[in-house]
Amino acid sequence: MEVQQFYYDNKIVKKFIYATLLWGIVGFSIGLLLAFMFLFPNITDGISWLSFGRLRPLHTNAVIFAFVGNAIFAGVYYSLQRLLKARMASDFLSKFNFWGWQLIIVAAAITLPLGYTTSKEYAELEWPIDIAIALVWVAFGANMIWTILKRRQRHLYVAVWFYLGTFVTVAVLHIFNSLELPVSFLKSYSVYAGVQDALVQWWYGHNAVAFFLTTPFLGLMYYFVPKAANRPVYSYRLSIVHFWSLIFIYIWAGPHHLLYSSLPDWAQNLGVAFSVMLIAPSWGGMINGLLTLRGAWDKVRTDPVLKFMVVAITGYGMATFEGPMLSLKNVNAIAHFSDWVIAHVHVGALAWNGFLTFGMLYWLIPRMFKTKLFSKGLANFHFWIGTLGIVIYALPMYVAGFVQASMWKQFNPDGTLTYGNFLETVNEIVPMYWMRAIGGSLFILGAIVMLYNVVMTVRSGSKVTDELAEAPALTKVSKHRLKGEGYHTWLERKPVKLTIYATIAILIGGIVQIIPTLLVDSNIPTITSVKPYTPLELEGRDIYIREGCVGCHSQMIRPFRSEVERYDWTTNKQYSMAGEYVYDHPFLWGSKRTGPDLMRIGGKYADSWHFNHMYDPQSTSSGSIMPAYQWIIKNKHDLSDAEAKMKAMVSLGVPYTEEDIANAREHMNAQAERIVENLFQDPDIKSSFEQEKKDLGDQYVPLKEREIIALIAYLQRLGTDIKVTNTQEELTAKE
Repeated sequence: MEVQQFYYDNKIVKKFIYATLLWGIVGFSIGLLLAFMFLFPNITDGISWLSFGRLRPLHTNAVIFAFVGNAIFAGVYYSLQRLLKARMASDFLSKFNFWGWQLIIVAAAITLPLGYTTSKEYAELEWPIDIAIALVWVAFGANMIWTILKRRQRHLYVAVWFYLGTFVTVAVLHIFNSLELPVSFLKSYSVYAGVQDALVQWWYGHNAVAFFLTTPFLGLMYYFVPKAANRPVYSYRLSIVHFWSLIFIYIWAGPHHLLYSSLPDWAQNLGVAFSVMLIAPSWGGMINGLLTLRGAWDKVRTDPVLKFMVVAITGYGMATFEGPMLSLKNVNAIAHFSDWVIAHVHVGALAWNGFLTFGMLYWLIPRMFKTKLFSKGLANFHFWIGTLGIVIYALPMYVAGFVQASMWKQFNPDGTLTYGNFLETVNEIVPMYWMRAIGGSLFILGAIVMLYNVVMTVRSGSKVTDELAEAPALTKVSKHRLKGEGYHTWLERKPVKLTIYATIAILIGGIVQIIPTLLVDSNIPTITSVKPYTPLELEGRDIYIREGCVGCHSQMIRPFRSEVERYDWTTNKQYSMAGEYVYDHPFLWGSKRTGPDLMRIGGKYADSWHFNHMYDPQSTSSGSIMPAYQWIIKNKHDLSDAEAKMKAMVSLGVPYTEEDIANAREHMNAQAERIVENLFQDPDIKSSFEQEKKDLGDQYVPLKEREIIALIAYLQRLGTDIKVTNTQEELTAKE
């Protein structure tokens, strides 16, 4: 049998390793800055692009797509070549994948702080960057599948199944969730509205966790844990069950992020059912990973690589036990919108993704540079300080979540809320925020120690070169199953068929959940009193989105007595209904309440209160940890796209008439003048602007032309469609 010689491409792996280390430090640093913003709200006072609302999506994108994304590519490019006994099919596609991904990260790092965002969780990047993501991801997948077709190893190992499942599913999720109508180069609106947008977003959002933070890392686990332990995978059969059940069930679980919301009950219940089932395949994978270490536990005591991997797999098990538990309605009623979810997310991100990445890099780098790790002692220090950081981070956040939930729901004997002021809850958990900041500091200290260890290891090693390998070429065998060949064994040598089956498995859940919600009108009963936003309110909503307000404020009053009492200040006392959101492109239900829900805020406070609240939140809300947004008061409002935005909304089904669009400027001017008139009833506001006009002369920008006016218009609109006089029948009536 002829043996062929070829070279593994190690240089592309080295590039992704360096990018992983760089973006990891960047992502962790931004997260630490955000943690300190809860303690010192005005730490970046007056700098719009360093405000919490703009940095928060940058942190999540940097950690998920920059740090974890580059780690995935590093691990896949290294392991795939060796599992297939073939060099990557195209060096050009490999380089395109690397440089394209880094440019996308840089584009995110520029646009998000500047306020260019869709506001959709883990999908905040605007449409040109979304297109770039799709192109780079397809290039990665094409290179992978092309390499599989050129392989010299007939059967595809379990890690490759997970890589294929990841590629297909992320492509489907990204494309469908990112369908948006461009208004300008960096502004677009989601094609979905309200409830439909929420379902599609969390179908994507949950499965971004599933198929970007989980399945590729399970593939890496199946490759690197056996390599590090020098043991075979515990159970081949368990890996088959793990793969197919995981990719089929995971895709259904998204609605558990929307329990007790305005999502139809049938969709919520489907999400709950499949989320509970999810614990079986998840723990099957964890057990398979941990039992692979049988006979190697003595090495765990001394080998930092195995230490990281054991804690990573354990963290995966903890997070995937907690996920199904949080999807139970009675538990979700306590945890949702609270810091419990922050703890849950970071156990998965720091322990599972972070520690598996660290373990993989500690194993890879000495081999890539043909040397020994500079300091095993520093690696062990990194492990212990990182573990301590995770514990000190997560435990106080669990406590904070319980404290928030219990305080939000307590009533006095007379039926009033015990803690009617939302800030009482915030002030109670500030000590837990201090602990989080300390835990995050320890974790990033460990990452910096690792960076030093890696730099010294690289310096002591030799230059990374392509690695010579040899293997016999594949010989042709029957396309049909051979005698005695198991069905799955046969499927493992049919990569196209395996990919098609995986695609079918992930599409079923999405089709069953999303298509009825998009097409069946009864899922979203019409409320006749709900009208489109005025042109000025639409502009104000875009400012609200730009500043990331949805990161701290929800717009979803759940059907709980405590929430209706707290957040619906009118005598109507009505929880949120699907029909209220029909013109919301995108939806803004939020996922965390650092501040109160704003669904019914319209009319509760005077215009001057909102003005002062944005200028100095502590002046209106003593003890508030909200930062000041003074630039909104200073900035002249750019209305150049006002008509284009309304035309885009018409294309999406919002019933603006041609007359509405033609008269948009006149309507905006009239509404702005009314708001300014209200503001000038406050003598302090009036005198400050009169003085500013004297000081600036011709350079003075009239108050009615500033961004704050549009933002006030939007905030004062929220919830006012649901009139006190509406009966329940009128609220849910069909047009």
